[in-house]
Amino acid sequence: MRPAHLVSLGILASLVVAAPIISAQAGGLDDPTIVAIFDAANTVDIETGQLAVERGSTEAVRNFGKMLVTDHTNVRKMGRDLAAKLGVTPTPPADQSAAKAHQATMQKLRSLHGTAFDRAFLEHEIAFHAATISAVTTTLLPAIKNAELKALVEKVAPAFVGHQKMAESLLKGL
Repeated sequence: MRPAHLVSLGILASLVVAAPIISAQAGGLDDPTIVAIFDAANTVDIETGQLAVERGSTEAVRNFGKMLVTDHTNVRKMGRDLAAKLGVTPTPPADQSAAKAHQATMQKLRSLHGTAFDRAFLEHEIAFHAATISAVTTTLLPAIKNAELKALVEKVAPAFVGHQKMAESLLKGL
């Protein structure tokens, strides 16, 4: 079995592969693609949060996972409701590297237990939220054309920062 720190580096490496995809597609971003990316980002954190609920070795990690599931489920619903209201059909990016990287991350997280899981999960959440915040502020927001979509993304962006800070705090406590 690989040492926990090598496994968590592998998880971070797969995230680093996925994060630039949003930036690489900046020229081709339109609102339907942004809605799909927004939906996918929330789905990713719902899935990793649920895994933390099931596998976290501490109550604090399990509770953080529950919060991620709740918060991102609510935000994903807001995005889906807005898309329906606007008549926008989400169009996923042609490049599916982000989805593949997420699958690899989930597989690696599922192989861990105890504090090794907690550490890798929290490191993933810190990196994921940092990459998401960067993509939102530098790529997605400037590309959004619809005012209501832009307002929604701006409204929920601070929650990503809050999640990142909470993960950092929990990691320090391990």
